[in-house]
Amino acid sequence: MINTRTDLASGLLPVHDGPAAQWCVSDSLVPYDRAVAAMDERVDAIARGEAPELVWLLEHPALYTAGTSAAPTDLIEARFPVHRTGRGGQFTYHGPGQRVVYLMLDLKRRTPDVRRYVASLEEWIIRTLARFQVRGERREDRVGVWVRRPERAPTREDKIAAIGIRVRRFVTLHGISLNVDPDLTHFSGIVPCGVSGPQYGVTSLVDLGLAVTMADVDTALRREFTGLFGPAEPAAAGAALTVAAGS
Repeated sequence: MINTRTDLASGLLPVHDGPAAQWCVSDSLVPYDRAVAAMDERVDAIARGEAPELVWLLEHPALYTAGTSAAPTDLIEARFPVHRTGRGGQFTYHGPGQRVVYLMLDLKRRTPDVRRYVASLEEWIIRTLARFQVRGERREDRVGVWVRRPERAPTREDKIAAIGIRVRRFVTLHGISLNVDPDLTHFSGIVPCGVSGPQYGVTSLVDLGLAVTMADVDTALRREFTGLFGPAEPAAAGAALTVAAGS
């Protein structure tokens, strides 16, 4: 079923003046605990009005995260470290070849509507995928973005991107993960996002037969971000960014 979030207005452009969001890309793998600590610190600074918003693109070492709705039975085999996290959602996998984007946006500057924010994240992913001629879709009962795979089975759908967020003091934490070229067998240790059944799987851009790089995806993400969320300026080299300090 097509998700009713399609009917929500997409986009959360700033409605109050302020500096452009910063756009930061980490080139090396970032440990999960370090990322969460840096994100928490930055969110508090944004809430106090002491730092601009931040969009942080990174990759993690192979690991599983358990959101606030994670069911213990959905952890099939702890093949990698398991991190409990405050984001919404269930179990998911992060690892090399997957673009994780943590968004620290001040909803007070935008529209303090969490459902609209989630719809905007989905739209961001869908528009990004469209640049590679991939049709991503929403679903009524499943947050995230899905790709139909009729060549595998008539009703087959594979998840290509996950969404898990938290909001604290009207500032967003966590964000999205888009499968570019991860090892898809690593998802077998969990029931991804609690969705099981032979008609559901996971995929990536490379699994779909596309010869794309992480840099290609980053370029597409940034182009589509502007139309939905407003301008984002690259973080200057050597800038005093908490997220860059330990990466």
